[in-house]
Amino acid sequence: MTTSTSSESSAAAPLLDLQALVVAVRRRRRLWCSMALLGLLVGAAVAVLLPSPPTAVTKVLVAHQEDQPNDPGTLIRTDIALLQTTRIADKALKSLDSPEKPEDFMRNYQAIGLTNNLLQINVTADSDAEAVARAKALADAFVADHLRRMQEAANAESKALLDQRDRMRDDLAKVNKAIRNGSPKSGPTASADLESLFARRTELTERISDFGQRAAEARIGTPKVIARTQIVDTPRAVRHSMPRAAVTNAAIGLVLGLILGLAVAAVGAVVADRPVLRREIAANLGASVIAELPRRSGRLWQRRRIRAARERLTASLARTVRSSAEPVSLLELGCARSTSVIALDLARALAPEGQVVIIDGLPRPQLAGRRQKPGDPTVVSGERAAPVSHQDRRVGVGSVAPGTAWTDLQYLGTQTVLVVRAGHGSAAWLHTVARQLADQRIPVIGVVLIDPDPRDRTDGTLWDGLHTALRGQNELLARQKGTGRRRAERLPMWAARVPDSDQEAR
Repeated sequence: MTTSTSSESSAAAPLLDLQALVVAVRRRRRLWCSMALLGLLVGAAVAVLLPSPPTAVTKVLVAHQEDQPNDPGTLIRTDIALLQTTRIADKALKSLDSPEKPEDFMRNYQAIGLTNNLLQINVTADSDAEAVARAKALADAFVADHLRRMQEAANAESKALLDQRDRMRDDLAKVNKAIRNGSPKSGPTASADLESLFARRTELTERISDFGQRAAEARIGTPKVIARTQIVDTPRAVRHSMPRAAVTNAAIGLVLGLILGLAVAAVGAVVADRPVLRREIAANLGASVIAELPRRSGRLWQRRRIRAARERLTASLARTVRSSAEPVSLLELGCARSTSVIALDLARALAPEGQVVIIDGLPRPQLAGRRQKPGDPTVVSGERAAPVSHQDRRVGVGSVAPGTAWTDLQYLGTQTVLVVRAGHGSAAWLHTVARQLADQRIPVIGVVLIDPDPRDRTDGTLWDGLHTALRGQNELLARQKGTGRRRAERLPMWAARVPDSDQEAR
């Protein structure tokens, strides 16, 4: 029974690899940096092109009859809601002799509860003077309406208490009349009735006094509320600073753009599922990463580092090609230009040992139409590869991008080195490349990673089999030369894992 190591590893893999996500988002820094810069520019442009309208502000101290120290702000929220009514707006417009509709005026002001008793009113208008006038009219209308409501509530409460007191007085008059008339009966019963009348008179007297006192307190409390409710901060125009507004809006736009860019980059990285780490690329291709080449840079010290990396890569590939008795190809995925440069360097390194011919099989030839320089190797297109002598060393250059003619890859080389740009191909396509090469009986010597993440500390070496592990390459070649085994045994693990039914079908 054949088991698949890749299936087991993929089943045990986490649903979301945070390390890969962070690396993918960091590699897309151009996107979120551009979004942040765009947000900054848009914020600054909004402050310049859409300046804040003239605004006036005033503060009103609002006293309530039901004020409590532990009030959660219900009363001030009620005042804010009352301020946003057509009745208050209409009174303010009438005091200004303005023909504007109250509904339209209500859109130009708002109220904010600063504390349980302090209300701030902001009014916008076409000019500072008009904004100040409207703020004063609105505050006066609100204060007058608030005082009227408080006075009406106090009068209603006082009237209810006084009415109740008058009813008690009528009952008291009846009790006094009954006491004066006396009881027609005599004896103990008459004495008990008289005592109950006196008790009733005492109770009614106390209740009448209580209702009178409460009515007086209701009337006394209203002047306190009226005295405390007032405009504590006279309406004034708010001065707007264009530079400060531009800086504030730009900072807000920068933060929002950065957050949006990071979110888009993260979602795009998850949806696209394009491996960036060495371990992911090696696992999906079924071949080890044998070398890597940083991306081009305009900085002098980085140019030297990249040049040294190219020299090491060329030397490593040259040793691999010398040890192989069969043609080797370089197949690119997302880096056709870099692959062509690597092929030229490899051919130049092998030139002292004999004639080297580069077969350019790229969909858009990079080398076939190139002007030859003294010392450059011979370059032929893929259509002219057949006449090339087998005595010459052949280095094929091709592509495994979508749309590749897979059956033509074997004419570029019976073994291959994949040159892959990190983060270019999706995981599904890397699987497709590995399977197609296995079907074409083209072993993958290794993977050259272009533009790797500089902070990637993962290992791109596969250790689960001699077909894909670096430690087994030399041993496998020696065994094949000594025993004459079939070339199918040099297939990567992808071919070895094909179910028996698929092999029989082929």
